[in-house]
Amino acid sequence: MNIFDHFAHEVRVALGRLADDGVVPDGLSLDAVAVEPPRDPAHGQIATNAALVLAKPARTNPMAIAEPLAQLLRGVEGVVEATVAKPGFVNLRLADAAFHNVVRAALAEGPAFGLGDLGFGEHVNVEYCSANPTGPLHIGHGRGTVFGDALAALLAAVGFDVTREYYVNDGGAQIELLARSVHHRYLEVLGDEPGPLPEGCYPGDYLLPVAEALAARDGERWRVAPEAEWLAPIGDFATTAMLARIKDDLAALGVRHDVFTSEADLLARGTVERCIEALEAKDLVYIGTLDPPKGKPVEDWEPREQLLFRATAFGDDTDRPLKRSTGEWTYFANDIANHFGKFERGFKEMIDVWGADHGGYVRRMKAGVEGITGGEGSLEIKLCQLVQLMDGGQPLKMSKRAGRIVTLRDVIDEVGRDVVRFIMLTRRNDAPLEFDLSKVVEQSKDNPVFYVQYAHARICSVFRHASDAGLATDALGEAELERLTDDGERAVMEAIAQYPRVIAAAASQREPHRIAFYLEELAGAVHRLWTRGKEDAALRFLVEDEPTLTRARLALLEAARTVLAGGLRVLGIEPVEAMR
Repeated sequence: MNIFDHFAHEVRVALGRLADDGVVPDGLSLDAVAVEPPRDPAHGQIATNAALVLAKPARTNPMAIAEPLAQLLRGVEGVVEATVAKPGFVNLRLADAAFHNVVRAALAEGPAFGLGDLGFGEHVNVEYCSANPTGPLHIGHGRGTVFGDALAALLAAVGFDVTREYYVNDGGAQIELLARSVHHRYLEVLGDEPGPLPEGCYPGDYLLPVAEALAARDGERWRVAPEAEWLAPIGDFATTAMLARIKDDLAALGVRHDVFTSEADLLARGTVERCIEALEAKDLVYIGTLDPPKGKPVEDWEPREQLLFRATAFGDDTDRPLKRSTGEWTYFANDIANHFGKFERGFKEMIDVWGADHGGYVRRMKAGVEGITGGEGSLEIKLCQLVQLMDGGQPLKMSKRAGRIVTLRDVIDEVGRDVVRFIMLTRRNDAPLEFDLSKVVEQSKDNPVFYVQYAHARICSVFRHASDAGLATDALGEAELERLTDDGERAVMEAIAQYPRVIAAAASQREPHRIAFYLEELAGAVHRLWTRGKEDAALRFLVEDEPTLTRARLALLEAARTVLAGGLRVLGIEPVEAMR
């Protein structure tokens, strides 16, 4: 039950009546009409900007619409007061019964409460993480991974048919560098002294177990073999080993992907060639010469003819190369082919989650998808800003330190999966994030994940006490919610009523962080109500001589617990029943 959708309908009905009466012209677009909480809670629980956004097209003053609109809304069931605030907002104060209905809906619908069916089964592909299989996941990868996983779960929760995809960049020069890096370590494992690591190779100790496994499998087979013989097989072995480690780290974070698409496989199956042929058939490919890159001295630029994609036809600032001078396809060509493959698999709506350092690549990729799909497919790209790892307020340098954090897995092992996931969603994806290892494990109201989990655990403790006291905790939907008259109880009910709206907005705007923000607000309302009960015995949840009131308060708490648990699970976090 979305109380805001309900009153949005009532506002539109009232506007229709105003059109019939000639107050506003008939046929005005209502797309910009919003029904939402007022900025100041003192104004009520519902506000609409209808008069403000319709005044200009209606060629009248906002107050000339707001006053008659408020008059009509005063007659709507559930509205106890409708007031007008300049320059033209209409604010509604609702009867308690409206929120009693929300609580009953939460109790009746359980985990499904607030989710709705925005997706109608539409297929959506969400690609996220997709780190190169040349090293372990780091904290920066973790942010995009958590964001993408939470977004995929959110879209699935509201009715989309979601496929979670990981694109394995195993077709480029980085895999050759990985092979050379592992071979160097392999020689060390065999007891050789191969000298300094070749330039550009990966120096991390994480490759030592890979080299040891290679030596255990192949013995001295590659010890004196020429590079041409070992480069490909060692590259395949190392890629498989690193991808297995990445999958293990993802599992530790509670992340699963439905599909792992290999760049090398796309190349081997000729998908890139088919993609380029499809672009050629649309006259979107030509042989041409690009201008020098902006800011690059002309004398350092050597023009040459290349195979180019007409990216400027789709809003990019220059056409883009599809083939290198070596004859190999560019990363851009391979990436278009990857999305072409998704489109062929039935995905018209595609969402990619990238790091902020790929921001300059967005326009060309959106152009490529629009071109290859003929405008039938859409690509939405969500950029995740950097994560600054902190410890006690001080930046933690990502360097080797005995027993300290280096990889994402180390962070998970130190503070826990749920903490990592929640903290990664406490900021918008496009805003920088500080992750303080000391702060995130504090048991205080300043730690958002603890604050939310503790609210859920507190409610669970009330139900344990109720059970110990022999109180019935079933069929709470029949409780007399009219007994809930305290301001703190109303605050919890009003917070619960926000949940369907938050879920819908988070899904439509692709912003799962909204759920984390909301859960903090609901948790705050629960904690404040708990504190009021400690200060005033009449406000305790379990009142010995008031079974009807106790039952009503248990119903309220059960509704709050349902929403807290539901929101946490959408974010991939398991609600806890007790804090330790």
